[in-house]
Amino acid sequence: MSSAQDPFYVVREEIQDSIDKLQHSFHRWEQTASNTGEYVHLTKELLTNCESIEWQVDELEKTITVASRDPAYYGLDEVELSRRRNWTVSARNQVGTVRRAVEKGKSNSAISKHQDLTGASRNNYYSTQDNDDFISSESDRQQLLMRQQDDELDELSESVQRIGNVGLTIHDELNSQERILNDLSFEMETTSNRLDFVQKKVAMVMKKAGIKGQILLIVFLVVLFIILFVLVFLT
Repeated sequence: MSSAQDPFYVVREEIQDSIDKLQHSFHRWEQTASNTGEYVHLTKELLTNCESIEWQVDELEKTITVASRDPAYYGLDEVELSRRRNWTVSARNQVGTVRRAVEKGKSNSAISKHQDLTGASRNNYYSTQDNDDFISSESDRQQLLMRQQDDELDELSESVQRIGNVGLTIHDELNSQERILNDLSFEMETTSNRLDFVQKKVAMVMKKAGIKGQILLIVFLVVLFIILFVLVFLT
């Protein structure tokens, strides 16, 4: 089976696309100030995407484990299995690096925000109107972020559904191959039995005919072959 038709590579391509998008969002996150609503939104988005990709990699590793029990049955070898395992390890490391960086940034942002709120409370008497404006603006921003997050969750749900459909395709393909192999095995066994029967019959005939009879039988078969050849190719 070629790489373009192998379900593993189909799933791997989708996961790699998700990792590329994750890396792009991570670079945006690194360049965003930690005291903004966009930073909070990107943090939640990155952690959600990390969890989704890690789940997809887990499912892909399960298929590799199944295939490693009988590689020949799935048309694989140890080199290919090792290549697939190495890719899943690399994918997991990429996602893990992003997750750890985001979680650390989230913790630092929470500490910084707490310090900012503590300092602001000392000057609350002088900035009541400013705080009201900030709360109103922040509320509007949070509503916008919530709508964006709902859209992204819908997209994530569709991606998970596609991964599930690919898994079902892999399952159906394996069942189909198993049925084909079973049918082939049955046909080979039937043909072998028929061949044994014919060989035994021929041996019995040759034994009963004796040497003279065997010679006559050979001559008859040669003549029959010549007649059939003439009828098929010269008429």
